[in-house]
Amino acid sequence: MTPILLLGAGRMGGALIEGWRKTGAFALSDLIVRDPAATAEAFPGAVVNPSLEALSAAKVVLLAVKPQIWREAVKDVVPHLASDAIIVSIAAGVRAADISEAFGGRRVARVMPTTAVAIGQGAASLYADTAEALEAAKALLAPVAATVELADEQLMHAATAVSGSAPAYLYAFIEALEAAGAAQGLSPEDSARLARATIAGASALLAAGGEEPAELRKQVTSPGGTTAAALSVLMGEGGFGDLLPRALAAAVKRSEELGG
Repeated sequence: MTPILLLGAGRMGGALIEGWRKTGAFALSDLIVRDPAATAEAFPGAVVNPSLEALSAAKVVLLAVKPQIWREAVKDVVPHLASDAIIVSIAAGVRAADISEAFGGRRVARVMPTTAVAIGQGAASLYADTAEALEAAKALLAPVAATVELADEQLMHAATAVSGSAPAYLYAFIEALEAAGAAQGLSPEDSARLARATIAGASALLAAGGEEPAELRKQVTSPGGTTAAALSVLMGEGGFGDLLPRALAAAVKRSEELGG
């Protein structure tokens, strides 16, 4: 598996590096980092921006650049890679066949992780059409994420919408909840403290208890009570049941567009 070449060490690439370090899955000394913004000080022990010839040592290549620039980012790298290097891509929407073609026919896996891989609590969807590529993807992601293996590459669009993009949905909800609490008279500080602690606690309870979200919702919803009054708005016409399908459809459409 090592050394692992990271093409890009930005938000997601950096989150994976941090998660590997914290969980002990891979050490910085296992990594080759190629990113114009990366420095040896930021990744002590890793090989940072070496000569192109040095990239031939990589067993696995993690493609962690923005999907809009991936072709340009890999152009000068490909001729210097080992012929049996496996490519693992986190570029949203970019098809495995296109990546394999750009990398000279090398084996490819696609993954869609969440940024919580940085603390070893991410989620990741995996797809590959060879067992070797799938095993490489699992080796990278399983130590830092709950993983789901997809049988059809087309499902990566839906997985991106329901998982890869979803942390932002939750953060947007918390932003709105804090603002609404302040509008009801709470200080912004108190509203933020209550909203964030409540959401974090509810998420931890869901993770720890093994109960279905619907059951947990029922447990805190007394008939005719305050929670029921709020849910009649959130789950009524124009609420979550209408908004989330539209939101996911928009994310799927954009993922398909990014794939060309």
